Amino acid sequence: MQSQSQGRRLDAVPGLFTTRTPRVAAARRLHRRRDREQAGRFLAEGPQAVREALARAGTVVELFGTPAALDRYADLAATAARADVPVSEVTDDALAALTETVAPQGLVALCRHLDVPLEAAVARGPRLVAVLAGIRDPGNAGTVLRTADAAGAGAVIFAGEAVDPYNGKCVRASAGSLFHVDVVRAADPLAAVEALRAAGLEIFATTGYGDSDLDDLADAGRLSAPTAWLFGSEAHGLPDELTAAADARVRVPLHGRAESLNLAAAAAVCLYSSARALRVPRGTRDTAGESASS
Repeated sequence: MQSQSQGRRLDAVPGLFTTRTPRVAAARRLHRRRDREQAGRFLAEGPQAVREALARAGTVVELFGTPAALDRYADLAATAARADVPVSEVTDDALAALTETVAPQGLVALCRHLDVPLEAAVARGPRLVAVLAGIRDPGNAGTVLRTADAAGAGAVIFAGEAVDPYNGKCVRASAGSLFHVDVVRAADPLAAVEALRAAGLEIFATTGYGDSDLDDLADAGRLSAPTAWLFGSEAHGLPDELTAAADARVRVPLHGRAESLNLAAAAAVCLYSSARALRVPRGTRDTAGESASS
């Protein structure tokens, strides 16, 4: 009977990799941002993240997995082998050292950084962009990235003092979306805004004290144009210079008694409002309005 593990490209070193194996020890250091930056590498754990990473050619450098997980997810091991990615069997202790979750699922991909220069991302002509300006919480940042991907955004820009997009919690919160969109890191948020405006995108800044209502913008057809949404940290919001640089300062209407929405919820409402408007041909809304008024 043929073993499920046959066909995997396993490392030539006999036995399982342990926490003391140099390649495991080097990968383990990527839990620190400094080491990620120096190596240009990061870790993506779990079968969903591994699957999406493997689907992006040239991203995965090595796949680590316990024997049980490599048998359970033999299709992913085979995909890695076909792409000439080393598949290395590790002990349970080594796998635990490579992960940050309480109950790891047995697979970790060592990946190359995915950074796309701002100029290259803008040149692709995205119609929807999310700018994470100074967002430091990795869970929030990863969730907004996932939402932006789901809404059809072409790029997500981590601007200013934003969290490292390759932080383990951010990678997990993105649920694979990190590998679907252009990830841009821009040191100067204002310069990023000006590059987006020069490319023809309208710039909308989200703030609870905005002078423009999201529903009013949608009703007026403003969301049907290519748009970049600026999102600030949940604790401090957007810096004044960014809100001043936007074409509109937008608040999400609150119809009940809640004081506010959290960052991820507000981002979802704004991005999906744009996504819906961008799906409607420009002439359709005008025709519908004329019919209604005749």
